[in-house]
Amino acid sequence: MNGFKIIVLAKQVPDTRNVGKDAMKEDGTVNRAALPAIFNPEDLNALEQALRIKEAHPGSTLTILTMGPGRAADIIREALFRGADDGFLLTDRAFAGSDTLATSYALAKAIEKIGRPDLIVCGRQAIDGDTAQVGPQVAEKLGFPQITYAEEVNIEGDVVRVKRRLERGIEIVKASLPLLITVNGSAPECRPRNARMVMRYKKATTLTERQSANEDYLRMYTSHPYLNIEEIGFKDLDANIDDCGLAGSPTKVKKIENVVFQAKESMVMPATDHHLDALMKELIINHTLG
Repeated sequence: MNGFKIIVLAKQVPDTRNVGKDAMKEDGTVNRAALPAIFNPEDLNALEQALRIKEAHPGSTLTILTMGPGRAADIIREALFRGADDGFLLTDRAFAGSDTLATSYALAKAIEKIGRPDLIVCGRQAIDGDTAQVGPQVAEKLGFPQITYAEEVNIEGDVVRVKRRLERGIEIVKASLPLLITVNGSAPECRPRNARMVMRYKKATTLTERQSANEDYLRMYTSHPYLNIEEIGFKDLDANIDDCGLAGSPTKVKKIENVVFQAKESMVMPATDHHLDALMKELIINHTLG
């Protein structure tokens, strides 16, 4: 086999370390415009695993697929700077407000349009939802077997060997291709940007981004097709509109509260049975425990 066709599913997420009172809209969806946007951390772990597979198997190609608004093209460029070959932005108002079910449906349809790969790799979960459902749901919709909680992935011949990080230890499993793998945050961190790749792809843009720019880059993008980040909309897919966006999302958020913990005082005590007993009694008396 002359390498593998790999698709990495990645998501641009709001930075949950900076959640404020405007983080949610009245309809229960995330107000992404009010929050800084970052590359989902575990998707970066997934990208690193995919890059290692690409390096170990010459001839492999690595494509990034992300769903989101126009600004989500930023993480495609970040992936290109680290070694990805190309990327697709799945973007359309029809996908707005998607829960995991509608998101996985749209991603599966986009993968079918791009071309079914040998391997799909994604992060275990996104920090704006913490559901860990999208990867497995995409696998089910495509009919791919799946391995979750991966920490290390190696392919020998037609056999994929995966080390899984579980709550009480590790597990080694094997599977055959095609396959979908979700990667843990305990996997190796993603490599930094490559300077040559930054210079090569720094002007990679979507058609929408080019249309809003002031400069005429038409000639450059015609002669350098690798700078085109392709956009995929609902009309490009063989999809049912009722299964997309809010219409296809049975999950509804009723309420969100911003809880801030503040340390008012601290206590330092020796690690003796007497002091531990006194601490437990105090916590029970002030109703911190029980």
